[in-house]
Amino acid sequence: MRLRPAALLFLFASLAAPAAAQTTTYSYGFRVGASVEPDQFYFGAHAETAPLIDNLHFRPNVEIGVGNDVTLVGINFELAYKFPTQQAWRPYAAAGPALNIVRSHGESDAQGGFNIALGIEHRGGLFAEVKVGAMDSPDFKFGIGFRFR
Repeated sequence: MRLRPAALLFLFASLAAPAAAQTTTYSYGFRVGASVEPDQFYFGAHAETAPLIDNLHFRPNVEIGVGNDVTLVGINFELAYKFPTQQAWRPYAAAGPALNIVRSHGESDAQGGFNIALGIEHRGGLFAEVKVGAMDSPDFKFGIGFRFR
């Protein structure tokens, strides 16, 4: 399985320079969880930009699923809207397209997908989310993670 072009695409997307008037604030984190259809354990990492506009962040992420005789690498280009609140826990909604690279029985295939997520994050960095996938993305995912500031 060749992931070099996909890895470069993720790197360039996550390091894209903001306009001069914006502040350059990025955060990075990791995630783990389980998915249904395919039934897998997954792990991954993400980057998150400062707000592009009020409370809307670009949050590309890569998730690698293993199990069920399939390896799935999901490269997700998500926008996350963080609902304004003064509480320690902040809900958010995210959505975006995905490039899913599936390897099964020695053969690889690239497929398009789309994800919609609902989550909650603590201002200290801990978060939990559920994702629903469309097209060729996993049907359902539950994950937890941590975002470093």
